[in-house]
Amino acid sequence: MSEEIQLDLADNIATLTLNRPDKLNALTDAMVDGFLDRLDEVARSKANVLIVTGAGRGFCAGFDLSLADSSSGDDETAFWMGRQEKFASLVTRLQAIPQPTIAAVNGAAAGAGLGLALACDTRIGSTDARFNSAFIRVGMSSCDIGVSWLLPRAIGTTRAFEMMLTGRMVEAEEAERIGLIFRRTQSDDLLAEARLLAQAISQNGRLATWMTKRGMWANLEAGSLRAAIELENRTQILMRGTGSLARSAVERGFSKPKHE
Repeated sequence: MSEEIQLDLADNIATLTLNRPDKLNALTDAMVDGFLDRLDEVARSKANVLIVTGAGRGFCAGFDLSLADSSSGDDETAFWMGRQEKFASLVTRLQAIPQPTIAAVNGAAAGAGLGLALACDTRIGSTDARFNSAFIRVGMSSCDIGVSWLLPRAIGTTRAFEMMLTGRMVEAEEAERIGLIFRRTQSDDLLAEARLLAQAISQNGRLATWMTKRGMWANLEAGSLRAAIELENRTQILMRGTGSLARSAVERGFSKPKHE
């Protein structure tokens, strides 16, 4: 299992690689457990940013369909509900860690793979990146591991409905055009581009970055503009209390240290 979920921590940037290339990084129960363990490790680390990517030709082909007939024997419904909840917890855990997350989508992101990409704070894709809501094509619902909430917020309801109801593949060029990824790059340049973005994020303070991530996700669920601004106001006062604004003003030459 450890070989199928690889974590590299270098230069304050964490890179988590799904490493089951012969199966296009399709997820097994053990891989999900390993993924969650590695996310806990990242959350405790000094990393400023997490990049999530896949080995080989695929980002993640979703749930490994060879497990479709598995069961616990006695209570199959309870077994499958437990599995469903474990897979879905990847999405909420990616959002919960303090580090911003970048999906470096190197190939197909299908089904649960689409969910993983959407759960990251932003996405960059190679020219080989492809996305689809695969479960509707194998007799299941496209509403899976947060996709029905995340996808319309990324690309709008009209396009999200079309993707989820047809299950068709969205190629890299279209994904960039509709905002599913923010940039498309050559395959060989994908990780380098993701690291450049991670380094740009890392230049900002850890707490300010964390509060921005938390505030964005929280306000995507806010019931009103007033509620969103209330959270923003409290966050800004909290940040000012750390002294970071005053230090930044001094460093940039806008004011002098108080002791002078």
